[in-house]
Amino acid sequence: MTSRSRHGVHLSRDYDYDAVVCGAGVAGLAAARGLGGLGLRVLVLDKQHTPRDVAKGEVLQPGALRVLRRWGTEEALRRRGAVGLDRLVVRSDRGAPLMTLDYGQLPEGDRKLLAHEHLAILHTLAQDLPPTVELRRGTLVREALREDDGRVGGVLLTSQDTRAAAAEAVEVRAPLVVAADGISSRLRRAAGIEGQRVEYPHRLVSLELTPPGPLPHDFSAYLTDRGLRLVYPLPGGRVRLYLQTEPDELRGLTADGFADWLARAVREVPALDGLVPALPEAVGSKQTFAVGRYLADRLAAPGLALVGEAAYAVHPMAAQGMNTAITSAASLAEQIARALDGSAPGDGGARLGAAAADAALRAYEEERRPTLVQAAKTSANAARMVTDLAWPGRVVGRRAVRCTGANARLLHTVTHNMAGLGPRPLTPLDRLQQIGLLPDPRAHRVPTA
Repeated sequence: MTSRSRHGVHLSRDYDYDAVVCGAGVAGLAAARGLGGLGLRVLVLDKQHTPRDVAKGEVLQPGALRVLRRWGTEEALRRRGAVGLDRLVVRSDRGAPLMTLDYGQLPEGDRKLLAHEHLAILHTLAQDLPPTVELRRGTLVREALREDDGRVGGVLLTSQDTRAAAAEAVEVRAPLVVAADGISSRLRRAAGIEGQRVEYPHRLVSLELTPPGPLPHDFSAYLTDRGLRLVYPLPGGRVRLYLQTEPDELRGLTADGFADWLARAVREVPALDGLVPALPEAVGSKQTFAVGRYLADRLAAPGLALVGEAAYAVHPMAAQGMNTAITSAASLAEQIARALDGSAPGDGGARLGAAAADAALRAYEEERRPTLVQAAKTSANAARMVTDLAWPGRVVGRRAVRCTGANARLLHTVTHNMAGLGPRPLTPLDRLQQIGLLPDPRAHRVPTA
């Protein structure tokens, strides 16, 4: 029996699933894949009837690829035409490399990135879900359900079918609820988990192009007087282009006005001349979005785990967001696996019990949050180095690019961190050497491990 109080829905422990995952983006699908791989019965819910085609989450780092390799998803993406890259490069507007993160120096098996469009990554993850996972789209999660002791024990949901005048609310019970419902997560707010979102003082415009000439062969960020220009290849002879803009720079522009703005913005970067012929046809692919960063104060509460942008969001420049979502989902599944060993079965036929779930959530928080804190610093520093147009930030950022680019030791550390292979924090001394305020006698000593 369940009862409703002014604080929400309270229920006894009689579970319908082992886990309910709220959100079918990369984070939610990765969590479902990891949990379903343990033989758990998992329900994935998403309010969208079909996945949205958005310009995000297209470059997979080696740390995430380690996870996808275990699941067989990496090979599936390669069969779908994913493009392999081996470098992240910060360049001048004429294309001269200023700082090159060479993935070829990383351990065997971790020397490539993969690029594919976001929808292809979502579809591949969805097709690889184990048979114990049910994916239900067009369903809105209205609120979390609370057990008698206050822990989260399920969700209240309704269909998003617009043909239904009044969709019936349905309670779904599970000892584990995974909030993968984005940066505005309703479940995170319901759990009382705080965090601060910081908006960057610019926007990004994304376009997809099919240039007539050779494709770029790496992930390149160009430094310009008007901010970031980011380019990398996609399958099928296509290219993704990001352009930094002032918040109101494009406001009120007609389609022709935007086409003129775009042509000027690309022609200002001589290294991008090869993209100019493809610009007219690319105008229709324009997506514009605000950019911010966010890190939740906690990653878990009793019965509830946060993954993906519900927990952590960063600037796209460093290609960290999707990758930390995948590795966080894998970490959660690993902690659940450990907690399942020797644990009592759950109630109502569930394999996972509340005690085992909460033990795993505590371990997930302890293992994962320091990694996300470090990844947030790495991403914020990388974004600031190439996007800050204020005079002091621009001077420091350009200096950091040049000094880091000339220091093999720091380059190797930054590459390792960007690849998601485990945090290697830069010390205060490293930071001073990174902006050239102190000499580095170890600059040519690249770590062997």
